[in-house]
Amino acid sequence: MRFSKLRLNGFKSFVDPTDLIIADGLTGVVGPNGCGKSNLLEALRWVMGENRHKAMRGGSMEDVIFAGASTRPARNFAEVSLMIDNGERLAPAAFNDHDHLEITRRITRDAGSAYKVSSKDVRARDVQMLFADASTGAHSPALVRQGQISELINAKPKDRRRILEEAAGISGLYQRRHEAELKLRGAETNLTRVDDVVEQLASQLATLARQARQAARYREIGENLRRAEGMLLFRRWKEADEAMLAAAAQLRERTTAAAAAETAARQAAKARLAAEGVLPALREEEAIAAAVLQRLQVQRDTLADQEARALETIGTLRARIDQLARDIDREAGLNKDAGETIARLEWEAREIAKAGEGHEDRLTAAQSGASEAGAVLREREADRSQMTEDVARLAARHQSAQRLIDDNRTTLSRSQAEADKAKAAMAVAQAALTQAEADFVTAGEAERQAVATAQKADETLAQTETARAETQTRESDARVKRSEAEGEANALRAEVAALARLVERDTAEGGQVLDLLTVQSGYEKALGAALADDLRAPAIGPDAASGWATLPPYLAAQALPDGVAPLTQFVQVPEVLGRRMNQVGLVRQEEGAQLQAVLKPGQRLVSLEGDVWRWDGFRAASEDAPSAAALRLQQLNRLVELKRDLEEVSATAKGATQAHEMLTKRLADLTAADQAARQARRDADRLVADANRAASRAEADRNLSQGKLESLGLSVTRHEDEANRASQTLKEAQKAAADLGDLGAVRNEVEDIKMTVEAARITMMSRRSAYEEARREGDARLRRSQEITKEVSGWKHRLETANKRSAELAERKEASEADLQEATTAPEEIAAKRAELADAIDAAAVRRQTAADTLALADTGLRETADAERDAERAASEAREARARSEARADAAKETVINAQERIMEAQEVTPAQLLESLETDLEKMPAAEAIEAQVNAFKRQRDSLGAVNLRAEEDAKEVQTEHDHLVGEKADLEAAIAALRHGIASLNKEGRERLLTAFEQVNESFGLLFSHLFGGGEARLVLVESDDPLEAGLEIMCQPPGKKLSTLSLLSGGEQTLTALALIFAVFLANPAPICVLDEVDAPLDDANVTRFCDLLDEMTRRTQTRFLIITHHAVTMSRMDRLFGVTMGEQGVSQLVSVDLKKAAAMVA
Repeated sequence: MRFSKLRLNGFKSFVDPTDLIIADGLTGVVGPNGCGKSNLLEALRWVMGENRHKAMRGGSMEDVIFAGASTRPARNFAEVSLMIDNGERLAPAAFNDHDHLEITRRITRDAGSAYKVSSKDVRARDVQMLFADASTGAHSPALVRQGQISELINAKPKDRRRILEEAAGISGLYQRRHEAELKLRGAETNLTRVDDVVEQLASQLATLARQARQAARYREIGENLRRAEGMLLFRRWKEADEAMLAAAAQLRERTTAAAAAETAARQAAKARLAAEGVLPALREEEAIAAAVLQRLQVQRDTLADQEARALETIGTLRARIDQLARDIDREAGLNKDAGETIARLEWEAREIAKAGEGHEDRLTAAQSGASEAGAVLREREADRSQMTEDVARLAARHQSAQRLIDDNRTTLSRSQAEADKAKAAMAVAQAALTQAEADFVTAGEAERQAVATAQKADETLAQTETARAETQTRESDARVKRSEAEGEANALRAEVAALARLVERDTAEGGQVLDLLTVQSGYEKALGAALADDLRAPAIGPDAASGWATLPPYLAAQALPDGVAPLTQFVQVPEVLGRRMNQVGLVRQEEGAQLQAVLKPGQRLVSLEGDVWRWDGFRAASEDAPSAAALRLQQLNRLVELKRDLEEVSATAKGATQAHEMLTKRLADLTAADQAARQARRDADRLVADANRAASRAEADRNLSQGKLESLGLSVTRHEDEANRASQTLKEAQKAAADLGDLGAVRNEVEDIKMTVEAARITMMSRRSAYEEARREGDARLRRSQEITKEVSGWKHRLETANKRSAELAERKEASEADLQEATTAPEEIAAKRAELADAIDAAAVRRQTAADTLALADTGLRETADAERDAERAASEAREARARSEARADAAKETVINAQERIMEAQEVTPAQLLESLETDLEKMPAAEAIEAQVNAFKRQRDSLGAVNLRAEEDAKEVQTEHDHLVGEKADLEAAIAALRHGIASLNKEGRERLLTAFEQVNESFGLLFSHLFGGGEARLVLVESDDPLEAGLEIMCQPPGKKLSTLSLLSGGEQTLTALALIFAVFLANPAPICVLDEVDAPLDDANVTRFCDLLDEMTRRTQTRFLIITHHAVTMSRMDRLFGVTMGEQGVSQLVSVDLKKAAAMVA
């Protein structure tokens, strides 16, 4: 298939319908960054079935729809179509009817994607399989996007294996194998389910026979139970009717007693009401007496409070009078102290005025002396500063001269030492140069020996790889055969186990005569029809109740009709069945009806199909479901056949296992030999690399020694020159130091000036202290004079107000004495009132006691009448309750009779009289209800002991047998499908392994040649790692550019990695060329020389394959080598357009 055209409509930035022609040769796509070139590659991958929105650089798949621009509205759909030339008819069968195919993918907002192939709706999977069979697809390594080279370089070895899978063209094979494995797991699950269901159905068939016998016993017990329940219902009705009559008589008696009790209760109530009428007046009198007594007591308490307050007031007034007397004495003393204080303060003010005379003159003289001392101090400090600066400059010049002398001396010593050291190092370097030349010769010889060893290791490795590949193929075939044999054995083993469990379960039911039979295959239905369920009865002794008992043979056995063979010729039966089986004959199905009329008593005929004709005229056709006994016999025979088949298949599986294990061991040995050869090859490579490194190291040491010898000679000359210059500079510095003045004499002069400055500072400080002391004394006298004036004024004001306070205190004392005299008369008045209240309280207490005694007597009489009323009411209540109980009992008895009648009507649909007639039983002789109920319970227990009874056992058996036969057929189909799927998966694995190994050899060979072509030498190869199975192994890339050691791809530079990856991609093309290859800016890391090689390789690929190349590039050299160019522009912001130029036609026109 050849890709011819890609059409975009509304896809990303290509809003207008755009056609990209994909012709033979090299097609270039150019344009500035961000104009939409990579959208063409993404459109191609999208139409091939890419379903990951991240691969489309979007947050969701709807992001591929044009989202709008400043001048264009957003679109609601995007569509990409790919035109394919199918003239060679290489498409899958479903699409191989047309010369041209158009694959279209359309996505609509909120509706998802839809695929079409030539206007026919298809699934995404169909499109993916179409491209996978063509060795391409959305994830094909031939579609190289930006950054994919680095992903290939950094990929894990197992991820790189996809390249080989593309080369081998087994991508579609992987898909089919995965589908087959899913179907196999589903079929195995279904088979397990069918086995379980078949086993359950067989168990149900065995159970249904027992259920039929239980159903008959159930019907018999049900009939007896219904008769007993009828008798119980009548007996219960009769007892209820008798109880109703007794309850009515009792009700009449208790009604009379209740009426008499109610009359007595009414009389007691009247007596209680009379007693209650006397009580209110007595209670009122008692309450009035209590209120009067309480009021008098309250007045007594109030007088006590008033007396306490009067005594408290007297104490307070006396304390106030004493306090006022003390205050008057204190005020007199304070007036005397104020006069003395005013006289003392006036004397102190006069003394301060005398001390302040002449203070201003003394202060002015002290200030003038301090100013003069300060001026002298400033002059001395200026002289000291000047002298100090001169001494510092001189000291700096001395230090600089001394430092220059020390530096030159150090330089001179260092230069002389370095020169001596360099001369010694020259001697050592000369010896090292001689040794390095000898090591270089030795390393060259070792390198030649290592190369010879590596060549021998390569030959050994090639031989072991060939033997290993052949053995691996044989081992794969043996593994497939072993898997098939083990699968068949496992299937038979599972069927044997299921049948064995079923047979063992039936056998465990115990003692069936069926287990003593041996029947030839094919005669199971005949024997089952002859004996039916009688085969499930056990063989018993003479004392047992049920089963097959051994009897002596007939003295004269009845002969079967002429031409009828006895069934015992084909069945081995125990002696206990001798009588029965001697009277059973085997005939063809069409003869049975004719011979039935001549059968003698006890005889029967059966056919192989399961028909039965009995001597008494009964016949059963084979269309009815076979009996459980026949099925059991078939299962036993089937189990024997399966065991025999299992032994044969197990022997075959054992042989296949032994062959596979032998080949596995052989493969393991060859793998170990291959690994040893690879290790030897790696050791040889390591020896070559070590020899190369040793030679390089020896050569480097030789060159280093030569360079070091030359540099040391120059170093000696340089150090000697530096020593001469340092000696001359030292002499000049010593002469300059001698010309400088004496630094010590100058420093002594500075110390004398410092002492003069300190003396002037002391004088200035003493005079300034005298001035400050005089000023502080004047300020202190001024402040004290102001304070004295303020204190005198305050004492004079206090003396004036003291007389007023003394008069006020005297007036308050007189008022308090008058209040005290008045308060002393109050306690006497209160005592007189208290005496009067005591007499009144005694009289009120007597009155209250008398009223209380009268009220207590009346309450006692009321309680007695109330007790009598309660007794009468209780008796009436009990009589009423007894009457109510009798009424309830009578109603209950009546309800019981009605319920008994209703139950009889519901259960028997007759009246009690009719029920008695239907029972045909004398009422006098009918047992009691308890006896009948015991009989009913016994019948119920018998019925319940039967458990769940299936009254439709026969119908259910037919349905189950039909379902069982259907599932057995389905099981056979599933087993055949599983075997076919396993064989198919093994074939797919074998084919994939063979094609992958073939592709590996082809790609490895082409990769080495293309690598040497791109790098101008060197070598490279592919290695399968991490697994011995090619389908599970990883792919490692080993390469050695010219002049470098062998290493993995990740250790090369960026440009080398790009060229190596391109060599691998093109090697895949040579093994299995893809219809199209898209390279998106893969030449970006390459320089001009490597780009030229890259373009030469593209030209070679177009000559050797039919692959059509689409190259997206920015490189001018690549553009110039294209057959045609498409330019992507963005005239409108956000809208891409495509323009094309055919370079070959343009060159022809220019020529």
